[in-house]
Parts: sequence; structure tokens; C-alpha cells
Amino acid sequence: MAKVNWSGAMISESRQRLIELLADGEFHSGEALAESLSVSRAAIHNNIEALAELGLEIFRVRGKGYRLERPLSLLDGAQVNEGREAPLHLFWQLASTNDFINQRRERCRNGEACLAEMQTSGRGRRGRVWQSPLASHLYLSYFYRLEQGMTAAAGLSLAVGVMLVDALTEQGFRDVSLKWPNDLYLEGRKLGGVLVELSGQFGEPAELTIGMGINVAMPAAIATQIDQPWSDLQQQADGCIDRSQLANGLLHHLDRGMALFAEQGLTPFVTRWQQLDCFAGKPVKLLMGEREINGIAAGIDADGNLLLDEAGQQRRFAAGEISLRGR
Repeated sequence: MAKVNWSGAMISESRQRLIELLADGEFHSGEALAESLSVSRAAIHNNIEALAELGLEIFRVRGKGYRLERPLSLLDGAQVNEGREAPLHLFWQLASTNDFINQRRERCRNGEACLAEMQTSGRGRRGRVWQSPLASHLYLSYFYRLEQGMTAAAGLSLAVGVMLVDALTEQGFRDVSLKWPNDLYLEGRKLGGVLVELSGQFGEPAELTIGMGINVAMPAAIATQIDQPWSDLQQQADGCIDRSQLANGLLHHLDRGMALFAEQGLTPFVTRWQQLDCFAGKPVKLLMGEREINGIAAGIDADGNLLLDEAGQQRRFAAGEISLRGR
């Protein structure tokens, strides 16, 4: 099996262990927790307060002890990387998984990946903040060196979207769709996003950092901080979703999909993307700075440009500072 590097930086060992003890969602007395961790009851209280500041909803009931709002599925490195050869890096807390890969990409192998239980500076497209609460969602970054260079990366975020939807579908999640150029939707609301960052010189291989965030089980306290309609996978699950199994499926689809993209580019993914287009044939508006363009979404072309039917004419739009919205 490939090497798994686990780091607990930024969350103390005692708090990591406390999270693991509480992860089952059952009540644990302060006395039992203190005994398990070989600390005082006061230390347990202080650590509980610190975990609450990280976004965990923890209930305290006299005579019963402490219990999480819901069980947590903590990441298991061996399960996440099962059947893979590329290295995997796991963190309890990290500023950004993309930043971690970017800082070491000269040493990265194809398929090398990084996941974190939480991010403190997660970001989406155009610098937007990506809410990254502890042990709730998937925050994953994936490295790939594209030998053909940066021009060959055109349409990559669209292809990655297809890979992710197919991975989720394989694991039983239904009706996940795509919004141009890099969003995953579920029941008309945002489920996740893709952020591709490229580095390289003309005539040299392109180093790609492919970041993705997928909402698995949104904490109630975080939901109030999001300024757009959202969805999570938990809405289609009866019990606690195994995040390690989910991540493993995503990584295997990325491994196969990126090898195909490196050989053939966007072409093998276009038809599937069209099938998954949540705005196909619907009225939309494009926001280009202060300009607003209205039309009917008509899918994408072979290069991944958005096609828009506007007043009887079809126009093409490249990604960049353009935002697509339903009308």
C-alpha cells in the first residue's frame, strides 16, 4: 500500500483523542473521559470548550456527560488510500489542502493527495471562502503533472466534475449534477466545488493542483453562515456516511480519469458532462463584472466553453471572471 503521512499539527494530541472518544455520538461522562485521557476533569471541560470553538456541537447533560450533536466519521488513512500507490497526506487541521500540495508540488508524484479533517483558510473559485468545519465534509487536493503543458489542461475542471459525480453515483448517491464550470449540485443546491490551480512554463509540463470540497454532513451552526442554497450527502443517507470510503472512491475515479484526460483531453468527458448539466435548456444569466447576459444554456463545446443561446444566436463563453446563475 502507498505511504500515508498523518499529522496532528494545530490540534493537540489530547484533543485529537477526545474527538475520537466522542465520535460515536454517545454520552461519555466527564469522569470517564478524564480517566481515558489521564487528565483532570477541569482539563476535559477546557478541551470541550476548545472543540466547540472549532465548530463541534457538544451537548452536556447532568448525570450523563457529554455527547456530540451527531456521530463523526473520522478519516482512516489506510482505508482512504486502499488499493492505491500514490502517497497520501492526512491532517487534523490545515490552512488549505491546495496550499499544502502547492508548496511541495516539485516533489509530488501523480496521484499524490492531501486531506484534512478541517481547514482554516479553505477557498473556492475567485477567492471565495469555503466553509470547512471539523470532520464534517471532504476537503481533498490531488496532484497531477501534465506532460503536454498548460494548454492541454483546458476544460480540466469540467472533466474532474464528471469524475466526482460518477464516483458519488457509484456509491449510491442520486441526482448529483454539474454547473459550469466547476460546481456540483444536488436537488438544485450547491453540493461541492472544484478549484484547479496550474503552475508551469511554456513548453514544460504543467503541475496541477486539483482541489475539491464536498458537503457530507453540514453542522447546523455552520449552515447559518452560508449565503447561498446548499445541500449535503447526508440528506440521502440513513446513517453516518463513511467519509474514508467516500474519499477512497473519489481518489480511484480521479486516478483513472486523470490518466484518460492526459491521453485524450476533455473529449471523452463532454457527452457525460452534457448529461449531467443541471441548467441544460434553462434560462440563465451570466455575470461578467457589472454586465449581465441573459440566454438559454446550451451545454458546452469541445473545448469546455459555455454555449448560450441569446436572441436566436449561439455564443461561446470561456471561464474566468464569469458567473452563471439560474433565472
